[in-house]
Amino acid sequence: MKKKNLSGFVFVLPALLINVIIILVPAVATVYFSFTEWNGLGTPKFNGIDNFISLFHNESLFVAIKNNIKWTIFFLIVPIAIALFIAVILLFRKRGRTALQSIFFIPNIISPVVICAIFSSMILHPRSGILGWINNLGILSEKLVNPLTQQATSIWACMAVDCWHWWGFLAVVFLAAMRQVDDSLIEAAEIDGAGFFRKFISVIIPSIRSNILFMMLMTIIWSFLSFDYIWILTGGGPGNSSEMLSTLSYRYSFYTHDIGLGSATALIMSFLAGIVIVFYVRMQVKEGKS
Repeated sequence: MKKKNLSGFVFVLPALLINVIIILVPAVATVYFSFTEWNGLGTPKFNGIDNFISLFHNESLFVAIKNNIKWTIFFLIVPIAIALFIAVILLFRKRGRTALQSIFFIPNIISPVVICAIFSSMILHPRSGILGWINNLGILSEKLVNPLTQQATSIWACMAVDCWHWWGFLAVVFLAAMRQVDDSLIEAAEIDGAGFFRKFISVIIPSIRSNILFMMLMTIIWSFLSFDYIWILTGGGPGNSSEMLSTLSYRYSFYTHDIGLGSATALIMSFLAGIVIVFYVRMQVKEGKS
């Protein structure tokens, strides 16, 4: 029996070591550095909660939190709604479904750098992009401007670009879940005279509720971790209008070389994401008991 336990531990050990090195050690280091003053060189100097006090006196933190909330709400509504709508259409339209799934999924496997280059240079650029082409037609009284360069629209433009690459992945996931729904439930609804919308609301959505909730949880976590699209498209600007907690942490750590502030920002970001995870787990436990 002991030999079996030992052999099982040996098989688990490589994965355990990888998780300790890649996840646990950086996490502990982030917590430690958040209570220190350190520029990446020399010995970190413990300064208690000074980093957190400094952050909460900095307007950029609240702008970043506000943008993170906007980002999360947007991605909990827009791409999920689009994905559910497309998935249910594909469920009832079997002809060409595989090809359409592949087309919708393609943006998710394209590099974020390429996607950002396409949108910033070929679509949203006011001279060389589609916006420039519309401006050259002279049909508008005022010329269109690049929304990425405007404080009022920069964060929304970044959301639109990220949404373009994200909703297709969700559609494929939801379609896979919908195909597992018992056909007899749909047939019974049709016999009762239910139309497309009624079948969607009363049969399909309740049947894949756990899948939707899980993807909503992952969406919230990924929203707090969003970095690449914002950093490539705007760098958190103009000003700090599209700043997120992830970009703020990166800026502190690698631009101003204040590892303490960067780690404190990352800790706040993890704390907010953790609240959502705890809420989701408690909700799942309640569902399991009921």
